[in-house]
Amino acid sequence: ARGRRVAVLKPAQTGLAPGEPGDAAEVARLAGAHVTPVELARFPEPLAPATAARRSGLAPVRPYEVAEAARKLAAGHDLVLVEGAGGLLVRFDDEGATLADAARLLAAPVLVVAPAGLGTLNATALTAEALRTRGLECRGVVVGSLPDRPDLASRCNIEDLPVAAGAPLLGAVPAGAGGLPAADFAARAAGWL
Repeated sequence: ARGRRVAVLKPAQTGLAPGEPGDAAEVARLAGAHVTPVELARFPEPLAPATAARRSGLAPVRPYEVAEAARKLAAGHDLVLVEGAGGLLVRFDDEGATLADAARLLAAPVLVVAPAGLGTLNATALTAEALRTRGLECRGVVVGSLPDRPDLASRCNIEDLPVAAGAPLLGAVPAGAGGLPAADFAARAAGWL
């Protein structure tokens, strides 16, 4: 909406065959022409990237490849967002490299996307602790799918997530938002953050 040139980098897309639209394509569909989607690798089985790469016989994604791609995109964009696959410490390869390693190579701040319901406080606190121990900044938390009628746990978690993360709650995306027509998504998105 501000006219910034944005790139979205998806290091490893799993669970889709070649030609099927993945996460990066979905971001481009929802955000429109202002976003450049880039996918580094695709593995057909819906598994953690390291497991999916091993089982497919394809080369895994390495953190230095993610960092290199992000730097190249940064040369022609105002903002580069790198989307993980399964969480901060999900393995990219059999040597144990993770998205955290790519973030460290980039000296990039991290935005944690968390679910609303039970279990999210522990998972968010563990992610924030992992970031701190690696010297990475948690810029904030966004609830990735807030139900239309949040239960008691979800309502309480909205207040407790900033404490668990040690970072501000920056917004909540309503459940089903990804299914909206692109124009509706664009019109509503600013109100979610």
